[in-house]
Amino acid sequence: MKTASRPVAIITGAARGIGLAAVGRFVEAGYDIVAVDLPGAPFEDLPTLTEGGPSIETVNGDVSSDQDWARVISVCRDRFGRLDVLFNNAGIEGALGSMLDYPLAEFDRVMAINVRGVFLGMRHAVELMRETGGGSIINNASNMGVKGSANIIGYSASKHAVVGLTRSAAIELAPTIRVNAVCPSPTNTRMMWDMHDRVAADTTDDEFERAFTATTPMGRFAEADEIAEAALFLAGSGASFITGAILPVDGGNTAG
Repeated sequence: MKTASRPVAIITGAARGIGLAAVGRFVEAGYDIVAVDLPGAPFEDLPTLTEGGPSIETVNGDVSSDQDWARVISVCRDRFGRLDVLFNNAGIEGALGSMLDYPLAEFDRVMAINVRGVFLGMRHAVELMRETGGGSIINNASNMGVKGSANIIGYSASKHAVVGLTRSAAIELAPTIRVNAVCPSPTNTRMMWDMHDRVAADTTDDEFERAFTATTPMGRFAEADEIAEAALFLAGSGASFITGAILPVDGGNTAG
């Protein structure tokens, strides 16, 4: 095992969307990366690295698996010898529709990935972070973690749970490990366009975006890079006295 001279970040859901954007931002900021995503994820889209610069170690794993998290941390320890940042980004939207018809198996699946995955990630990261003096954990909680919405109850419930996990862990792990959450509004990623295909395929892209951003003062989807930039801020020294924060990155969606 060697100890990396650069800070090290684990990013889950790293092959697509916000996770992929976060890999790019953190690499630009000088972090070595352990990029985690499911088997078959398109890791080929990860940024091209320059010789002598940061490294990216890819790991296939299921964030709801305790064994897979142990393996992720083992890879991080063996490859880099330290852990400074964990971005618990992986998540799924689950079923869409009334709570009265919501499939129980799907509810359990959403909770396993979106809640158990965040819990396990934090629990497994702590020991390695403490070995090198502490670190920063950022959880992706979504604006659905601070407000309700019809017809997406599993996702909303899971993200409210992430807010609770974040606040509780922030109290428990201070002062050496900071724990915060980013709360994006609908973001221009695969997840949103999959929802378009599932529930509004007869609308144009512009019509779909206008419908989803009608209560967003800035009047548009977030971009993945904007969420990644917020995560990078919470990871760094500029946020050194911020813990337990639930940071909206939502164009004012939750302001009113």
